[in-house]
Amino acid sequence: MALPPDRLERFARHIVIPELGGAGQAALAERHVTLVGLGGIGSPALQYLAGAGIGRLTLIDDGAVELSNLQRQTIYTERDIGHGKAVAAHRWLANFDAALKVAINDTRLTPANAAELLAGDLVLDGTDTFATRLAVADACVANSIPLLSAAVGRFQGQIGAFRGHLPGEPCYRCFVGDAFDVEDCDSCAEDGMLGAMAGTVGSFAALHAIKLLVEGTAALGDPQWGRVQLLDGLVPSLRSFAIAKDPACRTCGSIG
Repeated sequence: MALPPDRLERFARHIVIPELGGAGQAALAERHVTLVGLGGIGSPALQYLAGAGIGRLTLIDDGAVELSNLQRQTIYTERDIGHGKAVAAHRWLANFDAALKVAINDTRLTPANAAELLAGDLVLDGTDTFATRLAVADACVANSIPLLSAAVGRFQGQIGAFRGHLPGEPCYRCFVGDAFDVEDCDSCAEDGMLGAMAGTVGSFAALHAIKLLVEGTAALGDPQWGRVQLLDGLVPSLRSFAIAKDPACRTCGSIG
């Protein structure tokens, strides 16, 4: 795929990076990413995925913008309050880069409809309950789509890359198990959330997503499949650990 002159200029700072180059940038232009959740993680991730020139984006969120969101969800403005996040995010994208292909869905994602809603080369999940994350993870395995799962709380964040649809590879359920298929997560309204920490995790998720999307085309390093990255904003520090495939996992245990 040859990039037109205006796209070459727009992404010139990417193209001169030897590890990415023109081939990597052209690959990004052909990729399709589905973002589930357009909140504290999804909104900064969306900014940098769009900035990277991901050619096609699907945005899924059934929520509306609230005043309390603006402390960390900086794609929205006061004029967006009361409007659907998917619609507001689409409006932001249209103003930012009209060349991107965007689809939105304001349906609430559930175990019953997740497989129908999810598509693309990668799903980036930034939702805030284990029940939804597990519904996304199970659907990704069913649809053979790689998953990048991200979460944040106060000063900590975690990001994991999973492709449990492949033999020998763990899925997100291998990581957390079966005990969280309920709406049991503490909310940031109760625990608090440092806005900059949400931005850090969302930006890191976008960086990791770009690495996954150009695997085999560019050389941005080890994609870290089957590993979880833990970020601590107070220390600060970053560490990671591997997830083993659970042979008894009810989502991917029968695969390899």
